[in-house]
Amino acid sequence: MDLDAVRTFVAAADAGQLQVAAGALSITQQAVSKRVAALERDLDVRLFTRTPRGVQLTVDGQAFLPHARELLRVADRADASVRPGRRALRVDVHSRRTAPAVLLQDFHRTHPRIELDVVTLDADVHAAIAAVEAGTVDATFHAVAVPARQLPAAIRTARVIDEHHELLVGPRHALADARAVTPAQLAEHRIWMPGMAAGTEWASYYDELAAAFGLTIDRAGPVFGNEALLAEIAESPDLATLAGERTRYLWPDSYDLRRVPVRDPAPVYPMSLIWRDDNRHPGLTTLCDHLAARRADAPDTEVWTPTRYEAR
Repeated sequence: MDLDAVRTFVAAADAGQLQVAAGALSITQQAVSKRVAALERDLDVRLFTRTPRGVQLTVDGQAFLPHARELLRVADRADASVRPGRRALRVDVHSRRTAPAVLLQDFHRTHPRIELDVVTLDADVHAAIAAVEAGTVDATFHAVAVPARQLPAAIRTARVIDEHHELLVGPRHALADARAVTPAQLAEHRIWMPGMAAGTEWASYYDELAAAFGLTIDRAGPVFGNEALLAEIAESPDLATLAGERTRYLWPDSYDLRRVPVRDPAPVYPMSLIWRDDNRHPGLTTLCDHLAARRADAPDTEVWTPTRYEAR
């Protein structure tokens, strides 16, 4: 169905005069008459009757009018869904608890007029890059371990997050009252991170961290969720886990959990924003600028980063 003809029909129905409808649409009255006549032929009904005062809807015209309005609303939504700046900026994060989601929330607060759609594809870096390349999402956050020569030509990356670590322990743990701990001190303690799947970029990162500092990272045990993990740590004098400094956890006050910074050197999990360089969504440029401005300055302590990640 010719949407221009439908739009002309609605304008004429609202105005009650073809001349007024022509002015609203910036076309001639003759063009309005031709469009309405073509729509009537297409539908095989009369939509208007002519009167001395203008035009009046027939019974068929009255029946068609609400559907015509809906057609135009759907067309506008379809247009907005793909037109840069009119659709939501769609960004993938691995978890809504971690640093990328926290920074996206800060971005939304700073730029509330940019509509944002935060999704969790739960994909590895290769699948996430494929989603960006296909246009399923506008951008994603990952620790990039793919050589630049293996990235698709249109894909760009920029290192935007250096996430420092904190040790999360209960009140009876030996390090509960420490102001900071070193990786060397952690070598004497069990770090419990159940359910971390082997072969993921997160597991690879922690494998390299453990090898570098002689840490014991225990992945054993079923996964009952973060709430159960925090409850176990709160009650144990031995269990501890690692969390990003911006990772959001909530627990009852009675747990009295402690977040202790890891320093000298401070392990850093580097994350990059990944996007297509031909994506013209204006919100994407604003997001890149926002993240670049929010990236921390040079730390006041020595840092450790994994050697296998190329973060650009």
